[in-house]
Amino acid sequence: MRLTPIITSLIVALVLYAFIMERDALKAFADGGNAVETVQEVATLEAEKPPVSVVVMISKESEVTSGIKLAGRTEAARNVDVKAETSGLVISEPLRKGSVISKGEVMCQLDVGTREANLAEARARRVEAEVNNTAASQLAERGFTSETTAISRKASLESAQAQVEAAEREMDRLLIKAPFDGILESDSAELGELLQPGSPCATIISLDPIKVVGFVPELSVNKLQIGASAGARLVTGQEVIGKVTFVSRSADEDTRTFKVEVEIPNDDLSIQDGITTEIFIALEGEKAHLLPQSVLTLNDEGALGVRTNENGITGFMPVSIVRDDAKGIWVSGLPESVEVIVTGQDFVRKGRAINVSYQEASE
Repeated sequence: MRLTPIITSLIVALVLYAFIMERDALKAFADGGNAVETVQEVATLEAEKPPVSVVVMISKESEVTSGIKLAGRTEAARNVDVKAETSGLVISEPLRKGSVISKGEVMCQLDVGTREANLAEARARRVEAEVNNTAASQLAERGFTSETTAISRKASLESAQAQVEAAEREMDRLLIKAPFDGILESDSAELGELLQPGSPCATIISLDPIKVVGFVPELSVNKLQIGASAGARLVTGQEVIGKVTFVSRSADEDTRTFKVEVEIPNDDLSIQDGITTEIFIALEGEKAHLLPQSVLTLNDEGALGVRTNENGITGFMPVSIVRDDAKGIWVSGLPESVEVIVTGQDFVRKGRAINVSYQEASE
């Protein structure tokens, strides 16, 4: 009774050993002793089979421009809150948001207050300092006063000149001007409003040129170059062209992507800030073949490639995918000219004889 489990265990162990350790021998036995052990034997067996009719396309290498597609948005080239540098009441009528404004145009004007009187006093003190300095210099040359007195008068003159310049600068700050050509994104400060240093007068943005901003994955960032051609399709349907002007050197901590900026002309200001876009950045061109996607297949080792005609015998060539488009798929790794099996490739293996019919290559 106790021998039965032992015998059963031995039988199971022998069966497992046969399937695991002697798998090739079992396969050869199942095939009638005609197991294929080498690639050469496979080719020989395939060549002995009757030819298969296939359709072949003569494909020639051409240059293809690959690229990277990104999701992004438009962004104003400049967006500045113009602020007051001094305090005072606004005495100018407000400019309304959306107004086009030129560089140097006054956006807010502040009340003069006592600044004109301060400037007049500073100028008077400068005149007095000039007279004192001239007199002291002449007396020092004749020996009627000390050299230190002359130096003191000269210092007083320079101080008076500095006070005049400060008072004039304070007067200039009463006119808050646009730093560049742009569009007001907010109303300027209201008439009678009290501005303090740092108080906003208005927000101005510049849309010409406009930037298109996207984020590229870390695996593709090294493919980008400053100055590369780029295009963008706005969600509105508008298509524009520009150049890459910036590629970040630091990845976003959360997404591990790198910021990319494309600069696009916007003379008519038709492109607004914050519009969703699809960005296509062109990479350096490379040689590739345009083939139907259906021709791609795997060999016995699992390599991706295409089956080819080699003087009436089926061949296999591995390929790398460059990109795909509406006409087919671009692949590299093939010679300059190659005959690719486009119909019947699934019914032949490497070394199989074939009857070839030709079709024209895709343009």
